Amino acid sequence: MNREELCAKIESVYPEVGQCGIDVNVEWNEKKRVWIVDLKRGKKELTTHLENTDAEACMEGKQCVALGLQIAQLKSNIEGMPA
Repeated sequence: MNREELCAKIESVYPEVGQCGIDVNVEWNEKKRVWIVDLKRGKKELTTHLENTDAEACMEGKQCVALGLQIAQLKSNIEGMPA
């Protein structure tokens, strides 16, 4: 799995992420051994990490619960942030 594949999966599971004007960026952090998921809308930005095992399970179609919860929380936080 690479960053493009994980980013595409996030966008396929959460198509509203791009449609709502929220940009998603995914990077692998070798030092921490986690995926860094960054959501940005305008000047608002939030970042979280996703364990590799959770990302792999999602990519294999087994479950996207951890990914879904984190993306939903980030999206909710961005929408609730003052302009």
